[in-house]
Amino acid sequence: MSDHSAPPSPAALRDPSWRGRLVSSILFLVLLWPTLEVTEFKPWELIDAQSLSATGRFLANFFPPAHDPEFLSIVLRATWQTVAMATTGITLSILLAIPMTLIVNEQLSISRIGTQRMAWTAYVMRQGIRWLLVLLRSVPELVWALIFVRVMGLGPAAGVLAITLTYSGMLGKVYAEIIESTDTHASTVLLQNGSSRLAAFLYGTLPNATPELISYTIYRWECAIRGSVVMGFVGAGGLGQRMDESLKMLAGGEVSTILLVFVLLVSVADSLSQFFRRNLK
Repeated sequence: MSDHSAPPSPAALRDPSWRGRLVSSILFLVLLWPTLEVTEFKPWELIDAQSLSATGRFLANFFPPAHDPEFLSIVLRATWQTVAMATTGITLSILLAIPMTLIVNEQLSISRIGTQRMAWTAYVMRQGIRWLLVLLRSVPELVWALIFVRVMGLGPAAGVLAITLTYSGMLGKVYAEIIESTDTHASTVLLQNGSSRLAAFLYGTLPNATPELISYTIYRWECAIRGSVVMGFVGAGGLGQRMDESLKMLAGGEVSTILLVFVLLVSVADSLSQFFRRNLK
């Protein structure tokens, strides 16, 4: 009597979901094709002989990176300006986002725990703040920076205000979602016993939501540093403005140095972000 079992049949080895996977893949390609046509996405042009030659000449100007003390001093000041712009903008956006979060948050609504309906004034205010958050986060910080540069002139103040407005909308929305996803038992008990919304938030909701709130805030600070560099191209100061000036002067070595500093800056911000997130767990 043989101990070897019979090999499985081809039907048993067949993926039972192959039809669904095939249909999904075809639908994905059908939907992707019009977008590729609209965007004129033709990656094969990058390996054209003329494109490769132009790319080689462009990259050759990047070496060696500029390293004279005077230019490095300018880059160091621009780096500090970029970090200060991002940090100040995030701090102001937090100060704006917190009260808007408390207003739109339904978990802290006293009418939610009772039979009474929400007063129409409170409803209108809540919906108005929701639409304000939508407006703030819908306008990219680059657009806000362009507006404030026209109003206030060149400099990092325009970048600070741009980050403040856009990120307050993002933070307010996500803060509200984080708070609404936490356990409602403690805050509900406090509200039922006559506690104010602020006290219910501070003692019932905030302790559970703090790690996730801080983690998301740190992530947004990291994004603000990258955004600060981009806004520099429209005159908001920092590394981006220095890079724009070097590009206009075709100073490839200076651009190379600024890119290296920018990569180092983002890596440091990413390391700090990971450090804080690990310690929050």
